[in-house]
Amino acid sequence: MASAQPLRAISLKAFDETRAGVKGLVDAGVTAVPSIFHHPPESLTHGASRPHRFTVPVINLSSAVGTTTTRAAVVAQVRAAAETVGFFQVVGHGVPEAATSAMLAAVRGFIEEPVEAKAPYYTRDTGRRVRYQSNLDLFQSTAANWRDTLFMEMPPAPEELPAACRRVAPEYARLVQRRLGRALLGLLSEALGLRPGHLEEEHGLACHYYPACPEPQLTLGTPRHTDASFLTVLLQDAVGGLQVLVDLEDKAVWVDVPPVAGALVVNVGDFLQLMSNDRFRSVEHRVVSNGVGPRVSVACFFRTDRAAAPTRVLAPIVADGDEARYRSTTVEEVVRQYYKVKGLAGISALQHFRL
Repeated sequence: MASAQPLRAISLKAFDETRAGVKGLVDAGVTAVPSIFHHPPESLTHGASRPHRFTVPVINLSSAVGTTTTRAAVVAQVRAAAETVGFFQVVGHGVPEAATSAMLAAVRGFIEEPVEAKAPYYTRDTGRRVRYQSNLDLFQSTAANWRDTLFMEMPPAPEELPAACRRVAPEYARLVQRRLGRALLGLLSEALGLRPGHLEEEHGLACHYYPACPEPQLTLGTPRHTDASFLTVLLQDAVGGLQVLVDLEDKAVWVDVPPVAGALVVNVGDFLQLMSNDRFRSVEHRVVSNGVGPRVSVACFFRTDRAAAPTRVLAPIVADGDEARYRSTTVEEVVRQYYKVKGLAGISALQHFRL
């Protein structure tokens, strides 16, 4: 006689089949975090916050369109942030406040719709360009995360998008790509000594909804990870919870990335660390759970379109006097390795390609 299915597998399947996500648990009035969301104590305490004075840099990009001197100063600030912490916040970025507010409201509006209205979009089929789900790796990870996600590959057909996002999301994505993304990739190209248009990539939106958690000390919104991208631009609301792992005096410390009015958060991804030959750092970050909420964020990932991933070559750009630290590879190979090591704290997909 076949052995009974493990209780955890049964619980995961039951949770997924509700198509209601974590939001559904909160709506049902849960007062305790279900065991499938319990993270190991070591993953919750690693690099616990210690007293420090480090702050993630805030860079005003408006000076980049001024004189050659002021642009050079912005390039230097971006270079310094990318080489040290791998994270920075930007203001003066050209994406209007009306667009960011509308985007956050659209995500919240969709996630807070009745379950039956969201159900048609709930899927684990990665072939669909618009996907709503709770936990991409729900059945593979050791612990589920306290969040729900709407992912949109850009540009989708209008009819593929939920009504709440149909007008707002494409316009927000266009502004981030054309105004901010191109400006950032240009600055980073110059910081590497390349022509301004050397880095140009496609993008997608991952819209995360983190409900208030009744026992935030037991789970995470997002565990520690790096991004499989060239660059990520994050829009976050005022709730907070994003942290980046920084080495301070030879100790790993989780540093808050506090919401700054009007700012967008930028971080270097794995692809860019490889291409920069370790000059730029793709660092681990996470989102802690919170007793207040919901927290809403929208991550715009700049990375190669999946159709081009098998042939898009990533090769280290070697500065004079240096040596290549990685072998050349493809986006597809890096992404494959990324998911192999995903969930293994402190293990980077890039180690597989290091010479």
